[in-house]
Amino acid sequence: MLLYNSLTRRRDEFIPNVPGKVSMYTCGPTVYHYAHIGNLRSYIMEDILEKYLRYAGYDVTRVMNITDVGHLTSDADTGEDKMLKGAKREKKTVMEIAKYYTDAFFADCAKLNIKTPDVVAPATGCIDEFIHVIEGLLEKGFAYEAGGNIYFDTSKLKQYYVFNDFREEDLEVGVCEGVEEDGNKRNKADFVLWFTKSKFDDQELKWDSPWGVGYPGWHIECSCISMKHLGETLDIHCGGIDNAFPHHTNEIAQSEAYLGHKWCNYWFHVHHLNTNSGKMSKSSGEFLTVSLLESKGYNPLVYRFFCLQSHYRKSLVFSYENLDNAAVAYKKLVARILTLLKSEQGEIDPAAFEERKAAFCAALDNDMNTSLGVTALYDVLKANTTPATKLALIADFDRVLGLDLIKEAELLKKAEEEAANAPLSDDPVIRRIEELIRERAEAKKAKNYARADEIRQTLLAEGVTLIDTPQGTQYKMQ
Repeated sequence: MLLYNSLTRRRDEFIPNVPGKVSMYTCGPTVYHYAHIGNLRSYIMEDILEKYLRYAGYDVTRVMNITDVGHLTSDADTGEDKMLKGAKREKKTVMEIAKYYTDAFFADCAKLNIKTPDVVAPATGCIDEFIHVIEGLLEKGFAYEAGGNIYFDTSKLKQYYVFNDFREEDLEVGVCEGVEEDGNKRNKADFVLWFTKSKFDDQELKWDSPWGVGYPGWHIECSCISMKHLGETLDIHCGGIDNAFPHHTNEIAQSEAYLGHKWCNYWFHVHHLNTNSGKMSKSSGEFLTVSLLESKGYNPLVYRFFCLQSHYRKSLVFSYENLDNAAVAYKKLVARILTLLKSEQGEIDPAAFEERKAAFCAALDNDMNTSLGVTALYDVLKANTTPATKLALIADFDRVLGLDLIKEAELLKKAEEEAANAPLSDDPVIRRIEELIRERAEAKKAKNYARADEIRQTLLAEGVTLIDTPQGTQYKMQ
């Protein structure tokens, strides 16, 4: 299995620290608002990675943090506190906001078939761990106190900018408009580990520490939560590409300074979901959420399918036209599977099964190429093998893809059966239409398409238009 590793900037063979076991960490949401579908693209692709590792036979332990304290609107330790911003907006306490939007996040994940990680750890539950690691960094000379805050000293590192060939002047705090430089820092790239002095005098969440009452910076969270639940070495760390700098850069800096050795071997970054006007965000344009898509009539799994049709390391452009195309393709897939469910299924062909499964695995082994994985799914439908084999393969692939294809087809089959057995209307005109629709369904089932078309034309001549839908045949009278 090859994975593109942001740290080495190449596709590396995936070899976990402990044979057969994988430790996986995912940067979780800052729970001050709903997740938009751009955020959720990252979680979908990370879910695919986790499920494929399990599918390949690994014992995976996945940990996710919940940021409910310490995340500023600027990653440069300036700007408004995101949790405080949410509390002010809705006139609630920070913890009320955190609880509400944590529940909303996992509700969205459930709709998208994103598995809940094995460990979900709110930052507010790990304060002792943060303090312990910060004390260690101070003792080792990698941190210092200034202006009441504790900072990480990036000048003590041999290399700080680890992910890309950044120009240091482009990354310095203060070059961007609206970002103020923190005069307490020894170096512009230094970052806060613990705040006791900040402009947030009304910060609700504060804790006693050796340096005074305060709260942790954002970056220290993930290092400590990962070490607490996964130990001192980590196989894979996931997140959106926008987290590579400074968040993941700072995680590596503080973790390896504290531990004294390499911390994480593979970095899996998912690229942005964009709109035609640029990167998606909560503050610009229409706030695109799962609930909004549902209100417009989209099955959330159509959005998951839309994401799988593109490689995770490519920016993906969202538009309703593109989503409509994905919806049509998804419905056609379900309809073809419905046809398999209705057919004489026969026996599973082991050789054909293994051949098609190998093609699917080759796609996912090639840096999680979900687009080719979907192609492997279509190839199953076109294959010269039994319906039983095709259905078994579709179910097997869906352990990774998470599209509920057979489940959706079974729901359609049930709806059709219920419609076929529903009592006919007492109105003689409508009753005749319903009888002809049922006769047409039986004709199509028997592959007597000439009779099926004859019924359609007969009704059309009488001013009745038949409309075939995934829920069965509907009709419209002129």
